[in-house]
Amino acid sequence: MKKRILSVLLAAAMLSTLLAGCEKKPEASADSTAAADGDVVRIGVFEPASGDNGAGGKQETLGIQYANYVTPTVEIGGKEYTVQLDIVDNESSNDKAPTAAATLVSNGVSVVLGSYGSGVSIAGSDTFKEAGIPVIGVTCTNPQITEGNTHYFRICFLDPFQGTVLANFAKDNFSAQKAYVLTKLGDDYSTGLGYYFTEAFEALGGEVVSDTFQEGNSDFTSYITSAKNEGADVFFAPSSTEVAALLVEQAASQGLEIPLLAGDTWDSNVILNAAEGKNVDIYVSTFYQEGGNPEFDAGIKEWINSDSTAKANNGGDDTVSGLTVMGYDAYYVALEALKAAGSTDPAAVNEALWDVTYTGVSGDISFNEIGDANRDAAYIKHANTETAAWDFVAEQSVAE
Repeated sequence: MKKRILSVLLAAAMLSTLLAGCEKKPEASADSTAAADGDVVRIGVFEPASGDNGAGGKQETLGIQYANYVTPTVEIGGKEYTVQLDIVDNESSNDKAPTAAATLVSNGVSVVLGSYGSGVSIAGSDTFKEAGIPVIGVTCTNPQITEGNTHYFRICFLDPFQGTVLANFAKDNFSAQKAYVLTKLGDDYSTGLGYYFTEAFEALGGEVVSDTFQEGNSDFTSYITSAKNEGADVFFAPSSTEVAALLVEQAASQGLEIPLLAGDTWDSNVILNAAEGKNVDIYVSTFYQEGGNPEFDAGIKEWINSDSTAKANNGGDDTVSGLTVMGYDAYYVALEALKAAGSTDPAAVNEALWDVTYTGVSGDISFNEIGDANRDAAYIKHANTETAAWDFVAEQSVAE
């Protein structure tokens, strides 16, 4: 009974708005009249909004929300559905990821997007697998995510590729002979990317000095001192944005003169803000360079600047992160799968995903035989410490 009353009230409110001559803009993840009537498809958003990876998770989620704002409906099997985003916070925690995943399962989502952070993606995977719900990884780059299953896909490049790109960049651009590699114990992303960089750098004839730090560590001065004493030519630190900001500040205060290299997690204005005005040299590999699609950039900047919450979740400004672009593209890949399936049934969506192709802001997207994206290039960006912006350096591939 309450549901019928709510539907009537919503319909009346919409009629009043139309008579007043006002145009209502679509709102991300908001229930609409169609949702009240049952014509809704739910897309789960499995991302960190807190913990070590909270900043990156928020930026990835922003891209999904913006895409939902731009395209709030989808036609499935000849019927128009409102797309509702069900967003959960996995808290950057491998222990809490299964519970967050279970929430999306109980909500009846048809497909899930996420997560920023390979560890939580792996930790939540079995929950989605057992429920028969497909997942589209956005920027989770560890190879283990798709290994041995048929429900997890992803639209990003993988760490073996990213690590090799960065090792080649270190050799080609800095003639690096020795690299200092610092990773976090127990972090699948950090240890995985560190391993692949090391493997590639040593294959190129370089020497690697490796070290690790534990959860909760905030003092990195001893590691910076070690890199200096070892005579390293580059300092490679695949880590969360929270750790990265500390590393950048302490590297500057300790007068570290060698380049800091990192992967996609450092593609954040958190790092730009930490580096602003400091004598540090930072290079990252990522998925997109602002300016690559001016129309998209202008649209999302306008949206971010019109919403104080969105702006806060983007680190307080309108810098366009590669994470956000990938979230945007992942949403449209999900819509393509829903359209191809002709159904909101997760099993049908899972089956349809194998043949989905989509040209997004980040490039052409399709999947190989294990659900990984067919990607063969990464962007290398440099932190401009004077303008607090990313400068494009190169689009780099790895020769077969």
